[in-house]
Amino acid sequence: MPRKKQENEEEILSRNLIVRVSQQQFNRLEKLRRESGHQTIAEIVRRILSGKKLHLFYTDTTINAPMEELAGIRRELKAIGININQITRTFNTDKEGSQRQQYILQVASLYQKVDTKVERLLTLITKLAEKWLQG
Repeated sequence: MPRKKQENEEEILSRNLIVRVSQQQFNRLEKLRRESGHQTIAEIVRRILSGKKLHLFYTDTTINAPMEELAGIRRELKAIGININQITRTFNTDKEGSQRQQYILQVASLYQKVDTKVERLLTLITKLAEKWLQG
């Protein structure tokens, strides 16, 4: 299938330009390409020559460690919740009531773990809020 014809003759890329740059300049162009999301360095050069804006995207790697810790706490809380549900189901099916006291103690200890995890969560969220809400 052939390419669509450009309606505006001015926008057709019909001229080939070969330019030599130093390694340092090439590295800067390559860095701009990676940060802008464009496919080629030629696109970057065309945007610079035409005076168009380059939109650069930066990732904040300082947030990686807290996010990993938050994900770990989420997994632990989910596992604790599953354990509490299993103990509750067993508690409700135990008609004799012989081990109900043991089930209550198990759930109480799991809720204590939840409490410590929630405290850690609140600490992390406070630190993240201070970072993102500053100036």
